Amino acid sequence: MSNAKAAATAITPTRADNYPEWYLEVIKAADLAESSDVRGCMVIKPWGYALWENIQRALDAMFKATGHVNAYFPLFIPVSYLEKEAAHVEGFAKECAVVTHHRLELKDGKLIPTGELEEPLVVRPTSETIIGASFAKWVQSYRDLPLLINQWANVVRWEMRTRLFLRTAEFLWQEGHTAHATQAEAVEETMKMLGVYADFAENWMAMPVIQGEKTAGERFPGAVQTYCIEAMMQDRKALQAGTSHFLGQNFAKASGIQFQSSEGKLEHAWTTSWGVSTRLIGGMIMTHADDDGLICPPRLAPQHVIIIPVVQKPEDRERVIAYCKQLKTDLEAQSYAGAPVRVHMDDRDMRGGDKVWQWIKKGAPIRVEVGPRDMEKDSVFVGRRDKGPKEKAGQPRAEFIANVATTLQSIQDALYERAKAFRAEHTKQIDTAEEFRAYFAAPKTKSANDPTPIHGGFAMTHFNGDPALEAKLKDELGVTVRCIPLADGEPGTCPFTGQPSAKRVVWAKAY
Repeated sequence: MSNAKAAATAITPTRADNYPEWYLEVIKAADLAESSDVRGCMVIKPWGYALWENIQRALDAMFKATGHVNAYFPLFIPVSYLEKEAAHVEGFAKECAVVTHHRLELKDGKLIPTGELEEPLVVRPTSETIIGASFAKWVQSYRDLPLLINQWANVVRWEMRTRLFLRTAEFLWQEGHTAHATQAEAVEETMKMLGVYADFAENWMAMPVIQGEKTAGERFPGAVQTYCIEAMMQDRKALQAGTSHFLGQNFAKASGIQFQSSEGKLEHAWTTSWGVSTRLIGGMIMTHADDDGLICPPRLAPQHVIIIPVVQKPEDRERVIAYCKQLKTDLEAQSYAGAPVRVHMDDRDMRGGDKVWQWIKKGAPIRVEVGPRDMEKDSVFVGRRDKGPKEKAGQPRAEFIANVATTLQSIQDALYERAKAFRAEHTKQIDTAEEFRAYFAAPKTKSANDPTPIHGGFAMTHFNGDPALEAKLKDELGVTVRCIPLADGEPGTCPFTGQPSAKRVVWAKAY
């Protein structure tokens, strides 16, 4: 891409022109991931995996702070385990990859599966049943509870229509699984972990979310209640960014998780499960990226500051590089979000302008350009990724170093407030069925401030909870109840049935 083209927009098509294609181009330009030769799977490249590592690091600390410990369970699950929980197996049956043979033999120049297994093994779509088998061995007495376990792993769900990070046949995630002596403790755990996810989404990802309960039609297979965090993307669709499930005693009964209570009675445990995945990276892209590429929230950015030496004359190179190395050392001595500032010096032998645009597209929060003239003034030339590419200014070197943590937090806060304002602008209270249908069916006019050609947004509407009505509106308009917000709401009347409604729910088109 030429500099002239890049100066206008680094990503084509733009969000306004073709949002789905724009999303894929941002991933490509930021060098986050690529499609694999294995159908439906992706290769996560170093910059993308560094984002996932930072997500893991932050969440893992939050899980451990709430008393959870990590373990690991098998990738393969006997089919008989899934059959024990009827609703669960029905919910995942169409997405399962199944291993039926255990070796290959060469015949006529081709490798042929042989050695059929006595029992087929499902490649982990989720681990409630296999973890339940272990819990049944580990739990004997009320003294063994609560059992608070988390697993970082990969899962396979055989998706037909895939999209990088959002929906792939194999993806990375964490899944928490806990067992408790009482219903109250399990419910408390379910809500606690939902709060952890919301905290992470808002304070680390700078992505505002609504916490709420799923309707019966959107509930996790086999769960008693499913709770979620829902975020609005820049095309005004919803993204389910995390879920927390109260499983009641359903899985405990299926897996035989029993314990002797303090009264000497044999009881089934109460269990929960909860998880987030690499889908969070897709959510981060669609919440913050613009037509110049990715924008990384500083708390998760693989690198906070990119130093770009600008050298026109060969004789200046050595002293400019030395200056930049010292700047890197001084910046790394500063702290942000409880860790040293992450700094990369890009001293590749290529044009400075090309390097600048590469880092803009990768979403690095701060770019620093340093040339001989800047050195003479002991200053640096600074650009912030939450500002326009041309919004750069010189700063005294010492001042920049001293304020780098404040600058990073300013970017983090600005991204959150921008996303929150966007959600507020495209959330509407609706009280009639006619207005509801018009909101999701009628195209909106493009404008300079909101060019995205998509219908609707979040509709806050009373609802009587009828699953048949929800299914009808999904078929008719492609919208679903994303959640029933936890926040208090005023009772009212369902505009579709005229029946009473306890509170408004969030309707939207979704990923």
